[in-house]
Amino acid sequence: MRITEIYKSIQGESTWAGLPCIFVRTNRCDLRCTWCDSAFTFTGGVEMRVDEIVAEVDRLGSGIVEITGGEPMLQRDVGELARRLCDAGRTVLIETGGHRDVGPEALDPRVIRIMDVKCPGSGESEKNRWENLDILRATDEVKFVLTGREDYEWARDIIRRHALEARLTVLLSVAHGLVEPSEVVGWMLEDGLQARFQMQMHKVIWEHEARGV
Repeated sequence: MRITEIYKSIQGESTWAGLPCIFVRTNRCDLRCTWCDSAFTFTGGVEMRVDEIVAEVDRLGSGIVEITGGEPMLQRDVGELARRLCDAGRTVLIETGGHRDVGPEALDPRVIRIMDVKCPGSGESEKNRWENLDILRATDEVKFVLTGREDYEWARDIIRRHALEARLTVLLSVAHGLVEPSEVVGWMLEDGLQARFQMQMHKVIWEHEARGV
């Protein structure tokens, strides 16, 4: 597997926000979202075997583990890595776009999938794989990153078309500096949308461009 970095911090997003977390950040992505904050994963990285990654996670200590990227589902051995971490008793999250296969043949059912569905403002919404929404479980989460009102209304319609409010946790985030959080919260309340608004906690604690935190 090609890895950009492995480090321990706190989880900054999702319902797991605030908890100690070990991040395994894979290298490469096949999308180019306009608001991407991890473009440093597009190049570089180092080759690591699954055994080496597991050993480094163990060295960093206890805590949940998130496999992220880049796009982790591009890595051939990501399924094996996730399974090994689950077998070791870890709670394993994987943050992935909505355009790659995340079904039971690709990922161990114990893995908690946080699916980042791409809104029109990302420039990549045409690549979403809609059948993925139908296989998500109550333990999984789905995230929409918003750049403005158009993205919000698009996300709201997708959420309700697929009955996501009743099935699992829905997360709404703002693209940094492109839309005011207060605006999004106002739209949610006006529509009675049953979703969780979230800020990227790590960007509040540390500088916006900080890495390894």
